[in-house]
Amino acid sequence: MIELPLGFTAHVANMGVKDDSQDVMIVASHEPASVAAVFTKSRFSGPSVTLSREHVADGSAQAVVVISKNANVATGAQGAANAAEVADLVAAAVGCAATEVVVGSTGVIGVQYPMERIRAHLGAVRGPFSGRSAEDVATAMMTTDTHRKVAEARAGGTRVVGMAKGVGMIEPDMATMIAVITTDAEITPGDLDACFRRVVDVTFNALSVDSDTSTSDMAVLLASGAAGRVDPEEFEAALGQVCLDLTRQLAADGEGAETLIVVRVQGARDTAQAKLIAKSIVNSPLVKTAVHGRDPNWGRVAMAVGKCSDQTDIDPDRVVIRFGALEVYPTPASPSALAELEEYLARDEVLIGVDLGIADGSFTVYGCDLTDGYVRINADYTT
Repeated sequence: MIELPLGFTAHVANMGVKDDSQDVMIVASHEPASVAAVFTKSRFSGPSVTLSREHVADGSAQAVVVISKNANVATGAQGAANAAEVADLVAAAVGCAATEVVVGSTGVIGVQYPMERIRAHLGAVRGPFSGRSAEDVATAMMTTDTHRKVAEARAGGTRVVGMAKGVGMIEPDMATMIAVITTDAEITPGDLDACFRRVVDVTFNALSVDSDTSTSDMAVLLASGAAGRVDPEEFEAALGQVCLDLTRQLAADGEGAETLIVVRVQGARDTAQAKLIAKSIVNSPLVKTAVHGRDPNWGRVAMAVGKCSDQTDIDPDRVVIRFGALEVYPTPASPSALAELEEYLARDEVLIGVDLGIADGSFTVYGCDLTDGYVRINADYTT
């Protein structure tokens, strides 16, 4: 079992939001903790996102609650009132102010919370909690995930433990689906926020399953300070390790996915251009289906680069495309090499590399193949 860091405990249960699986988790700090968070930029973001943005503005929080199986999005004034009541109920359970509660919600859009069930359960909950399992917390956040997603790392005498959920409607425009990161390191809110945003930019913001940005995306980082101070560089490295691990887990578990696709673009004008091209490749349905079909069709990668037509400094004569370590353009692969590539594409993880030959900008993104399983899951999501 991966335990939460010092200073944190958890409550996990079923409230009957949709079925009999665990659908609520509360992670609480013994004392107010430093907090950093990033949220979806969607114009249809839910009231939980709006409320939580306000609650983390002062850099302090004591609890995070996540309700799964219901997104509480597009639910109007009633949905906003319900999100506020959830914060009030959790605050009473933890023994803190409602403004110290971060509320997350994930699941079906456009359906009101079953407040009678939620009210009955949360109204009876009282801390301090006894739960310490990060796996249990991650399980309670799941919707169509096939397994829980947890990662941990150490920085000096402190620990970083992260939990995440999400396998569809994923191309974050800030952070990701829902991720809750906890640490017992002592860090000021300002330093925590700056560090977290740097890490998010190269991990969660480098993820795409289907190019769709969720209405409920949230990534929150709580620092209890219970284990004392930590070297800032060591902490950022540990945080980056946890967030990258979770990013890779999320990509590999994309709805219906069988293959983790890693796209690494280098030789770009700058980081922004490299990210743009890498996302174009990983989001291409044709590239995704080629990987799924074990078809080393590098022409689809060339297409994904070329359709970024406003990038006028890209010259096809300077571009190099690779599958794994094998160059396929401009030097064509031999028939025997293409046969080896078919075997390579059958692996659990595939690397597509592109060198634009312009300068030294680079970026790596993470995604997955596109299968008939994705269609089946999403065709029947609400039924």
